[in-house]
Amino acid sequence: MKIDGSISIVFFDSVEKVSPGELEGFFVGWNNAPSGETLLTILRNSEHRVIAYDTNARKVIGFVNCISEGILSAYIPLVEVLPKYQHMGIGSQLLQRILEETKNYYMVDLCCDESLVSFYEKMGMKKTAGMIKRNYGNQSGRISPNKT
Repeated sequence: MKIDGSISIVFFDSVEKVSPGELEGFFVGWNNAPSGETLLTILRNSEHRVIAYDTNARKVIGFVNCISEGILSAYIPLVEVLPKYQHMGIGSQLLQRILEETKNYYMVDLCCDESLVSFYEKMGMKKTAGMIKRNYGNQSGRISPNKT
């Protein structure tokens, strides 16, 4: 994918060659953003992931991940594009690719802010009622004391 000549983007699904340093600068507005190391672990542990990489700048510029039991259902917890690269169609490409990977599941769900509903509707998703619980103190990805 080429954008205005100076940006050349490739998409891949492996984090094998991604370093934690390449995953900094995401989660704008979060008080306790996950570190690059934590994000790399999240992506490694995801059933599906798609990474957007700017080959000219040599850095990760976006990603989407999906968690699933691999049979019936999937959840897309994170869709992130660096601020400098937003509004260029990269988020759409990421979501399109993850939806293609999950097309055989019965359900693929995600939660988003109201301001993003129209974006996801354009991608073929439907608005619905949902319930959430947030533990903002653990937003950085800290492991709960109950986990070993």
